[in-house]
Amino acid sequence: MKIYNCDLCGHQIYFENTLCLSCGSQLGYLPLLDHMSSLEPIDGTWWKAPAPALQGARYRKCQNYQKENICNWMISQDDLYDFCISCRLNEMIPDLSIPENHQYWHRIELAKRRLIYTLLRLGLPLRNKKENPRDGLAFVFLADDNIQEELETKRVFIGHFKGRITMNIAEANDAIREKMRLDMNEEYRTLLGHFRHEIGHYYWFLLIENNQDLLAQFRQVFGNEEEDYNQALKRYYAQGPVLDWSQHYVCAYASAHPWEDWAESWAHYFHMFDALETAQALGLTAKFKEGHESKIIDWGGDLHNFEAMKSQWGYLCATLNSLNRSMGMKDVYPFVLPDAGIAKLGFIHKVIGHFKERVN
Repeated sequence: MKIYNCDLCGHQIYFENTLCLSCGSQLGYLPLLDHMSSLEPIDGTWWKAPAPALQGARYRKCQNYQKENICNWMISQDDLYDFCISCRLNEMIPDLSIPENHQYWHRIELAKRRLIYTLLRLGLPLRNKKENPRDGLAFVFLADDNIQEELETKRVFIGHFKGRITMNIAEANDAIREKMRLDMNEEYRTLLGHFRHEIGHYYWFLLIENNQDLLAQFRQVFGNEEEDYNQALKRYYAQGPVLDWSQHYVCAYASAHPWEDWAESWAHYFHMFDALETAQALGLTAKFKEGHESKIIDWGGDLHNFEAMKSQWGYLCATLNSLNRSMGMKDVYPFVLPDAGIAKLGFIHKVIGHFKERVN
């Protein structure tokens, strides 16, 4: 992710901020311009951005910013929606009459906006269900008690189906999510990771399923997705991953089925892209000793070039993991990618390059 600074005082601000903690300026993110802007009120509805390049433009707050304080994105004056690009993707939100649900929703939205940021940065097609009922994207946020049959609560499962991504809001509870991680023997489980995985399923449906050329290439790299999906998952949960999974997949779960291999690899590509972009934006450099020689690494490579990304990723993971260990925390990236896993990330990079709609 890029690094942002206040237009008025120059102080560094974070993507989630609504106020500059240095000068007190109100902030709002302008997604189509990828700019975290200071805001000056015009009246009770409209705001202007003080940056010289934005003079004359007017913006209003997303309804979830204005009324729920759950968002910090802005809407341009010629946009007819009441909600921002991210929030208009929501088809169902949690029951806000339950107090803790507002907090859970807030955490979910923080992760979702980071996902949408990356989709925009990569130039991927992004349509909601109103714009494109068949192929558009929608999010459904549910609690286990939202769905009941014969007075028995049914569990909400995280998943994707025909453009709808369902998230169980219990995943926003750190204790519950950590228990699930341990129960399922996972190395990594985060809200952002869930979003990146499920959006991978959506883009397979959107970009690969009906493209015969890419589908043929997909099968060469990932295998035949026509294998019975439900049976494959039952086998995985009953028997565990294939014995040599670490030589062929980015993680154990990826070995369950080609669709899961794609979605897990897609999520890892997003981890790579976003972390490398952040390292670049911060101007990070690090010194590594290889044999008897020292090597200075700076993360200034071209993120449109997969070879450059690949060569820098291992060094960045080592840096981040070392920093975390110095704080007594788990590794940021607890994975070792095999050559086959890297090749899958390269294929995803190629697919994304074919479908870019906007270049920043």
